[in-house]
Amino acid sequence: MSTMDVPCDRCDEFRQRFEAAGRRVLGCEPHPGKPGMCVLRFEFAEAPAAAPAPAASAASAPGAAAPAAATLTPTQAATARAIVNIFETSSVLGDYGRVTLLPGDTGRLTYGRSQTTLGSGNLAELLRRYCSNPGARFGARLRPLLPLFEQKAERLDSDTAVHNLLRACADDRVMRETQDAFFDEAYWQPALRAARKLGLSSPLAISVVYDSHIHGSWVPLRKATIEAVGTPDQAGERAWISTYVRLRRDWLAGNGNPILRSTVYRMTSFQRLIDQGLWGLPLPLVVRDLEISHATLNATPKGCYDGPQPGTRQLALSDPLPRGLDVRLLQLGLSDRGMDILADGVFGRTSSQRVAEYQIANGLPPTGVADAGLIAELTA
Repeated sequence: MSTMDVPCDRCDEFRQRFEAAGRRVLGCEPHPGKPGMCVLRFEFAEAPAAAPAPAASAASAPGAAAPAAATLTPTQAATARAIVNIFETSSVLGDYGRVTLLPGDTGRLTYGRSQTTLGSGNLAELLRRYCSNPGARFGARLRPLLPLFEQKAERLDSDTAVHNLLRACADDRVMRETQDAFFDEAYWQPALRAARKLGLSSPLAISVVYDSHIHGSWVPLRKATIEAVGTPDQAGERAWISTYVRLRRDWLAGNGNPILRSTVYRMTSFQRLIDQGLWGLPLPLVVRDLEISHATLNATPKGCYDGPQPGTRQLALSDPLPRGLDVRLLQLGLSDRGMDILADGVFGRTSSQRVAEYQIANGLPPTGVADAGLIAELTA
């Protein structure tokens, strides 16, 4: 069982959000030590069987065909995900190493391609799955920390060494594949089931539904749209989605939560695609000034490095700045030794300065250059 602290006045919203994402909500009660907050208890449900094709609605004429099932080609599915990736991390493929902490966000520390949260318990579950894989490169380093993630320990919000370890995990294909499977199970598959249940089938419509499963409040806004124009088979899919996007934009723009108000751009982006009639999400597309194309969908994910291996080159300030796996692991080694450094895989002035400080502390000439011996020492 997992728990999440949520504002009491938003308890129903979070309950609906978790149920829409396939979680079993076990209960909600006032938080004993935080006035105005509730403790939502939930667990991860087993993956449900594929939903049958929806029957015709009561409003349909007898014998009318059921709404079309949600069916996308692999490229259309990747494009729909890419749109939401751009919203979440300003990256077509998602930022697998993204670590975020927004002031006032009840989710607290968030991580990964689709920004799963410490507060929801989902981050602990993601890391548990990663660590259970015998091929996880950083599994041995993360396993001792799992109890802290399961307890949602407050120190995790500000522990830069842990944040750097999470960033480094993104270089591991096992982590990226674990995130893909995890986020698909938590958000993509529930979105497809929700679209199928309503009879929505176009790639753009499914992307809108998927965005709401990631962003939250799909259920109340779906209900509001049905109240406004009826079901999709009554209003027509395009009219229904257009209404949904408009209502959701109004809801975001007037939301009391400033974090949500700042995300109106999501609906503005969808409206632009609707206005252009791009219901099939044909490539190439531009969303928030980022290109979605066959090339960008097949590129290496943002900020992820497969090499060079540590010790295969000397690391020093140069133009362009050295980037890669060896830089990230060097930075991680410095971070583990108490150095204030961001393990972003880019060897810039701060990295050179921290290397020099480490050299001074260990009686070495402060060159700021990491040779093979120093790299081996720091990445062991």
